[in-house]
Amino acid sequence: MIQIEEIKKAVSAMNDELLTIRRYLHAHPELSFEEEKTAVYISQLLTSWGIEHQTNVAGNGITGLIRGRNPDKITLALRADMDALPLQEENDVPYRSLNQNIMHACGHDVHTTCLLGTVRLLHAYRSGFEGSVKFLFQPAEEKLPGGALKMIEAGVLENPRPDYILGQHVFPELETGKAGFRKGSYMASSDEIHLIISGKGGHAALTGTYDNTVLAAAELVTELQKHLSKDNSSVLAFGKFIANGAYNVIPSEVTVQGTLRTFDEGRRIDIHHFIQKTAQSVSARHHTLCRVLINKGYPVLVNHRKATEIARQAAIEYLGKENVVELTRRMTAEDFARYGQVVPACFYRLGTANRKKGITAGLHTSHFDVDENSIAVGTGLLLWITLKTLRLAKKNMNKNQLQKNDSK
Repeated sequence: MIQIEEIKKAVSAMNDELLTIRRYLHAHPELSFEEEKTAVYISQLLTSWGIEHQTNVAGNGITGLIRGRNPDKITLALRADMDALPLQEENDVPYRSLNQNIMHACGHDVHTTCLLGTVRLLHAYRSGFEGSVKFLFQPAEEKLPGGALKMIEAGVLENPRPDYILGQHVFPELETGKAGFRKGSYMASSDEIHLIISGKGGHAALTGTYDNTVLAAAELVTELQKHLSKDNSSVLAFGKFIANGAYNVIPSEVTVQGTLRTFDEGRRIDIHHFIQKTAQSVSARHHTLCRVLINKGYPVLVNHRKATEIARQAAIEYLGKENVVELTRRMTAEDFARYGQVVPACFYRLGTANRKKGITAGLHTSHFDVDENSIAVGTGLLLWITLKTLRLAKKNMNKNQLQKNDSK
C-alpha cells in the first residue's frame, strides 16, 4: 500500500505547480453557472496529465474515473466546487482577482486545486490501490438550485454509482495543518422565505380608508420570530423589509424576505406549514392578503458515520491526533448535502488560517485568503483519506441502511 511519507514527498514535489494552479484560479474567478474559462483550464490540465474526463456536465461541470486494480471492488467519488462570489476583493496580493466584483471568497479555488493534485497522484498511483475513484468538478455551489442537483440530474452518481463521496472545504477557523470532522448532521438546510402582503393603500391620516399593510407585515414578522425564538435547532430571520410608502402614505404592498435554517427535515416541513398558517391568520386580522413563497434550498448536510470515522482516523494518521478536531454544527448551508441524500457522504473541513501571518478573515468576506501551505496539506490529506476509504469501506450499502444512518 502507498505510504504517508511517499504521499507527502510527492505532494511536496508538485507544490510549486499547485500554487500556480491556485493563483491562476484565484485571479480568474467566475460566478455560478458561468465557469466556462475555469472549466477549460481544468480540462486542459487533466488532458496534459493524460487523464480522461468528460466536460460540459450540467453546464460547466467536469467528471472522470480513475480505475485502480480490481476497479469494480468499490467506487469512491471526490467533489470540488469551482464557482466564485459576487464580491470585490480587497486583498493586496499578486494573485488578486482580475475580475471586477467577483472573488473566490469561499475557497473554491483551493478545493479545485487540491482535487486536481489528488487526481493527478491517483492517476500515477492507480496500480497501487484497488477500486475506482470518480472525480467531480462542480459548478454553481453558491446559487440555488445549486450545481450539485444539476450534476446528479446529469447522472454523475451513476455508471458507476459511487459507494461513498467525499468533500473537502476550507475552514479559516482552524490553523493550517488541522482538520475537522463531525458525524451525523453538520450543516443546516437553507430556504428563502418571501412574504408579500397586499391590500388597499391610502393616506395614513385617513384611518378606515385603507388596509394597514405595514402593520400587518410587522405583526407577521414579530409573531413568526416569537414562535421560533426558543427553537435551538432552527433559525428564521428576516433581513429585508420593503414598505415603499411615504411619511403619510400606506403602500398597497409590503414585501419581506428572510432565511430559514434547520437541522431536521421533518421540522423544516412543519415550519413551512406554520409560516403559511400564520401568514393567513395575521393578514386576515388586518383585512389584507399574504402570499407566501418558499424557495426550498439545500437540504440538511448529514455525514455518514462509518465514512466519517474512516476519514477522521485517516486524518489522525496523516496530521497527528492533536491536529484533528470535532466540529460543532453550523447553521450555514452547503449543496454537497444533496449528494449525501443519494450515497453515503463525508464533508470535512481543512484548516487554512495562519494567525502569525494575519490570515484570519472569514469566508464570504472581501479580505478572505488562505495560508497557501494549506494547499499541500489539503492535497495530501484528501489523497490519504481516499486511499484509506477505498481500503476499509464496504461496498454496496443499501438504501435502507443509508436512511437509518441519516436519521441519527
